[in-house]
Amino acid sequence: MSSQLCRLRIRPVQSSKSLPQWRRTRTKLSPSSQQRGHRIVRSLIYAAPRVTARNTNRDKTGLRGLDSTVRTSSQAESLRVLVVDDDVANLRSVEKILHREGLEVVAVDSGSEAARIMREGHISVLLTDLMMPGVDGMELLRIAGNSSSHTAVILMTAYGTVETAVAAMKEGAYDFVTKPLRRAEVVRAVERARERANLRVENARLLRELERAGRSGQLVGSSPLMRQVLDMVQRVATARATVLLQGESGTGKEVIARALHRLSERKGNFIAVNCAAIPENLLESELFGHERGAFTGAVARRDGRFHLAHAGTLLLDEIGDLPLPLQGKLLRVLQESEVERVGGSGPESVDVRVVAATNRNLQEEVQAGRFRQDLFYRLNVIAIELPALRERGDDIPRLANHFMRRFSASNQKEIQRIDVDAMEALCAWSWPGNVRELENVIERAVVLARGAEITSEDLPANITGAEGDQRIMHIPVGTPLEEIERLALIETLRMTGGDKRRAANLLGVAVRTIYRKLDGLDRQDDTGGQSS
Repeated sequence: MSSQLCRLRIRPVQSSKSLPQWRRTRTKLSPSSQQRGHRIVRSLIYAAPRVTARNTNRDKTGLRGLDSTVRTSSQAESLRVLVVDDDVANLRSVEKILHREGLEVVAVDSGSEAARIMREGHISVLLTDLMMPGVDGMELLRIAGNSSSHTAVILMTAYGTVETAVAAMKEGAYDFVTKPLRRAEVVRAVERARERANLRVENARLLRELERAGRSGQLVGSSPLMRQVLDMVQRVATARATVLLQGESGTGKEVIARALHRLSERKGNFIAVNCAAIPENLLESELFGHERGAFTGAVARRDGRFHLAHAGTLLLDEIGDLPLPLQGKLLRVLQESEVERVGGSGPESVDVRVVAATNRNLQEEVQAGRFRQDLFYRLNVIAIELPALRERGDDIPRLANHFMRRFSASNQKEIQRIDVDAMEALCAWSWPGNVRELENVIERAVVLARGAEITSEDLPANITGAEGDQRIMHIPVGTPLEEIERLALIETLRMTGGDKRRAANLLGVAVRTIYRKLDGLDRQDDTGGQSS
């Protein structure tokens, strides 16, 4: 993120002709009232917060936390400040100053009118006198607390009622300022309240987006480990810094990457590429594109994944499998924000936020000489560790029920519950394939279930403990070798919960071989069992 100040546009102040009657009404002031109002005006001149977002709260990663999120112009334009005071001179003076600072101000001299406005429309900041006849500041504070508008409340109070104001803060008020108003106090209170109001609105939006992104089930959960992940996603989503997602296969790394993109302000595409699934000789062209005639078969100029993700997000999945020669080229792209096509004559600028994902320990890969240290540091600006499902066992029932409802609907079945024995078996299983394995198990159970509930009979035998040694596979004599290979691949993947790296180790082949075999199976399925 840039460290420069970002000046934000604010909605122009309405002309007096366009204001509602209660905003255009002016009371004739006595000379003493005018003098008092002038003193308040002088004390508040230039006191309202400047409409800039300052990047002053950086951690070691260079990112700002949620408490200093940059505001967009649309967010700033939606800000409304409600000022309430039965002292008309004070009310008009504060209204005038805030108008001069470009804020949308609603000014009323009664608590009852303020309560009506708060119920009818969104108010970001409420600046109210504490002691008023009828509906006072405490009552307005309670109204704000019972609404969902995320209003930040500042109380104005005389010295004699400071204790009451402190008590009000315990009830949810954000801050208070004492009369006669002092410039420094007003500046601090209003600026922080405005920021807090925007943050609360932004946080609510992020939470809604996370819930939407979690519809696949990968983000479902309330365990402390998962809440830490979601909190980190919120904090870094709007940044441009690279993110490294680490976790076992099936923990939801791609879902998190998509959530990061959805919660960001990047308008381009989300593009994902699996570095382990593409043959090494084609991977460079896949990432960076190529010119016509760059190699045999390059009959036309082609954009790479970086081009397709311009102004968006690129997920480099299985980054630990990226060949060393390409690691250096990727490092240059991250440093210079430029790519050069295969066979190209010069670099091209790209604006891409890179999210890398791996189930390997990249630090060990660096020590073993299989991964560049400088690239690791460039990718590891923000690291998010996704917990294995066995580490957040409290989420298993929630996830299982989530998948049950989803697959019941998609299969047009009316399954209502998972019985006690089946749930105990699910909670006792180690889930080597993590959430992806659980999802597959529940989908199978929904399809097999005979009644309104899932029972242990609907679960795989390896989970219920009803089978023998799962490492033994019975194959009839005379089975074609191609079919034996297919069965061995499928059963090994089932045993590893879909973990292709573990399956490759057990079968003694490269990970790319697993992907190639699976692609072959997919083509057979698409052509009715005939190889293409």
